[in-house]
Amino acid sequence: MTDQSSPKTFALTVETAGKTALDILAEGTGLSRQRIKDAMNKGAVWWNLKGKTLRLRRATKPLNKGCKIQLFYDEQVLARKPEAAQLIHDAQRYSIWFKPHGMLSQGSQWGDHCSLLRWVEVNGKPKRECFLVHRLDADAAGLMLIAHDQQSAARLSHLFQSRDIRKSYQAWVTGLPAIPAGGVTLDYPLDGKSAITRLHTVQTDEATSRTLLDIHIDTGRKHQIRRHLATFGHPIIGDRLYGKAGAEPLQLLAYALSFVCPFSQQSLAVTLPADKCFTNPSRHI
Repeated sequence: MTDQSSPKTFALTVETAGKTALDILAEGTGLSRQRIKDAMNKGAVWWNLKGKTLRLRRATKPLNKGCKIQLFYDEQVLARKPEAAQLIHDAQRYSIWFKPHGMLSQGSQWGDHCSLLRWVEVNGKPKRECFLVHRLDADAAGLMLIAHDQQSAARLSHLFQSRDIRKSYQAWVTGLPAIPAGGVTLDYPLDGKSAITRLHTVQTDEATSRTLLDIHIDTGRKHQIRRHLATFGHPIIGDRLYGKAGAEPLQLLAYALSFVCPFSQQSLAVTLPADKCFTNPSRHI
């Protein structure tokens, strides 16, 4: 029997044409057929098709001789249950969703059932193709755009690349930073590239020594807000990478997006409902 308590990677080559992926994996891994079906459904099985490596979900798919398949089996990952995402705005060719804390933007090789992209593919109504346009840290929560056709994905991606989408965030940080009424701009370079983050104070809590900030970014570097605030001396509460992990999840929320729709040419501003925000976000949108 295969030890199922630790992550395992299996790489198999089809020796006999016409065998199903389920048969090959059952023979080659020692895992039960039910476990393999579950892993396939959750995006942990991959195969090579026309030079591309893609997820294989059909257990009964007959495979050609020489086809290579891989199973990335991690019992802990497969046991996770995603929290439900929430539709905030539907523009037919794209939609805007609330991604909860802990949900990935897209999956990894170990599975995608806990990702927003897969969640929308499975649970979105009506059923549509889904394309990732941008990312939000798994530890963060907030608004994300999902495109529903390739042209929409390309146009929305261009808006992000050209910085024509305004993104607004809230974050609870440690301490009581001295930020003037006009705000503060952080411009520490990240990874050798320009990075600009603008901060305003929304409220302070002296009893717990924490401050709620309203944040806008002019650039989109990896972990930009988290790294800038840590360098500023006031890391985000719950930031296990750049601050101090605690009982609370990362207190970073993407609460608003505004841009000109690339199809209607109308201005669109989408804000999270008040019950999803840390506090009323109307001040600096």
